[in-house]
Amino acid sequence: MAKKSQKVGSYAAKDIQVLEGLEAVRKRPGMYVGGTDIKALHHLVYEVVDNSIDEALAGASTKIDITIHPDSSVTVEDDGRGIPVDQHPQQKIPALEVVMTVLHAGAKFGGAGYKVAGGLHGVGVSAVNALSEWCEVEVKRAGKVHFQRYEKGAPIAPVKVIGKAPKGETGTKTTFAFDRTIFKGDLDYRFDSLVQRFREMAFVTRAINIHFVDERDGREMTFYFEGGIIAFVSYLNRNRDVLHPIVYVDSEVNGTGIEVALQYTNAFSESVYSFANTINTVDGGTHQTGLRAAITRTINDYARKHKFLKDGDPNFSGDDTREGLTAIVSIKHRDPQFESQTKVKLMNAEVQTQVQQVLGDGLSVFLDENPRAAKAIIQKCLTSARARDAARKARDLVIRKSALESLTLPGKLADCSERDPNKCELYIVEGDSAGGSAKQGRDRHFQAILPLRGKILNTERARLDKILSNNEVRALISALGTSIGDNFNLEGLRYGRVIIMTDADVDGSHIRTLLLTFFFRYMHELIEQGHLYVAQPPLYQLRYKKKVEYAYSEVDRERIIKSFKADADKIKIQRYKGLGEMNPDQLWDTTMDPATRTLLLVMIEDMAAADRTFDMLMGVKVPPRRRFIQTHAREVRNLDV
Repeated sequence: MAKKSQKVGSYAAKDIQVLEGLEAVRKRPGMYVGGTDIKALHHLVYEVVDNSIDEALAGASTKIDITIHPDSSVTVEDDGRGIPVDQHPQQKIPALEVVMTVLHAGAKFGGAGYKVAGGLHGVGVSAVNALSEWCEVEVKRAGKVHFQRYEKGAPIAPVKVIGKAPKGETGTKTTFAFDRTIFKGDLDYRFDSLVQRFREMAFVTRAINIHFVDERDGREMTFYFEGGIIAFVSYLNRNRDVLHPIVYVDSEVNGTGIEVALQYTNAFSESVYSFANTINTVDGGTHQTGLRAAITRTINDYARKHKFLKDGDPNFSGDDTREGLTAIVSIKHRDPQFESQTKVKLMNAEVQTQVQQVLGDGLSVFLDENPRAAKAIIQKCLTSARARDAARKARDLVIRKSALESLTLPGKLADCSERDPNKCELYIVEGDSAGGSAKQGRDRHFQAILPLRGKILNTERARLDKILSNNEVRALISALGTSIGDNFNLEGLRYGRVIIMTDADVDGSHIRTLLLTFFFRYMHELIEQGHLYVAQPPLYQLRYKKKVEYAYSEVDRERIIKSFKADADKIKIQRYKGLGEMNPDQLWDTTMDPATRTLLLVMIEDMAAADRTFDMLMGVKVPPRRRFIQTHAREVRNLDV
């Protein structure tokens, strides 16, 4: 028997570690808030606000105030009932301290305090407390203001009364500062990300007033929607041509509240969003599955009944009935089961049948009572079905061609020698000139180059059959190896990093936006799994004597000029308008060398917001795009004319 060559460490009873209290959260934050990145940082705010939303769902709160202070601490205040402060019978400490310091402690495990709630595991606010450098809570209850401060999850002193509450006023005010020893690096809250989340909360929690102030720069927003998810659908479709009035159903089945609002537009993509107890379930779940099944079945039944589909015609597929669909499904459940603490997917099996029943009945009534709208929807589905059949033939042609050529890649692709996708990267480069420099400057072992000739098709304004007939798009699909749309398969991806590298000018920005639109609409999993990047080529080369520096922004340029400590007229400044202006060595040093380059990871923080933005920038309607340009024109710093 071979001897064990390595020294084995101790493994005895003394080595079994027990994490007490909130220490487990600080040790393994990923289990509670999904990690320590920018997404997890924002999740801290959401957890606290979710508790205030739960008070609104219980009918006890009408307003929520959220403030980011100059030091990036955050205050969330509501006018709910206030966290109880009397002594807990088992823990023998005030209930406030139990809620803030004990995991799996809360009023949402079947007690009378909440009929419906988003915070269900009892770890939300205690996890936020554990991951904060400090946290302070004020509770207005029974005419008094109670206070307690915590540092890294531990109470500094007992709960105390610090004053009288105005007559009749109750509520909870939580202020916390995230722990920078856990959330490391240059992390901070993004106003726009928080705004999108609070807007969604206000849409799905009808008549709640959410006021958000960012004291770092003075920006603020207030959200209040009487229309609920009907207003949400109108908001999403405000840049689109709609085919009919919004269909809305609202019902309760066995204690589950179900709301659905939907509307078809002239768009080619689907925009469906799901919520459970006001929480955006970004990965969908049983409520979204029920919605899709109800729509497909009801439309097929109507089309058969009214002879739009004749004997022998195949039924519409789910894809056919969802083209151009904008829909929101929001359920309120006494005991929702989520896939994880971050609540991205609803798992309750019974909800699928409940949503399918409620929406099926409501949509069927709408179609019968609105024959003109029904005809417009069916015509949309018929056109979609024909286009999808053409797209399938085009896709099969692409696949067959690849098979016949033994998976030969596009002729313009300069592939790398490495075959492990995790070690490979593909640069999508604008034009033959930049492509030539990139091919010469790259590391052939792991870097592949795919030059694009001209601008690819605007995929926001075209169906899949037309998209697949575009040579540049087909070359891109073949190079990546993933197929497209519903046939997309990440396992076929040939490159772990897909990097968009375009010129730092208007045309380059346009090409980058066209590519991002394509990836978002037809390969969004590539973005969600962290495979898509944008390269950052320099704007300037600065020379003084033997010193050569590259500037990636105007601020960078001014900093380098100052560092040269020379007269400005003695410094040679070259403005790069295109990648082709750099020789291969310069392109490698500045933009392609993993040791020195800067890559921006493309992320989707909010699907609804991204959907609306791409529709506004790349869709058919011009006025919204004109308004956007006029609003942001003064922010432009580098515009080549």
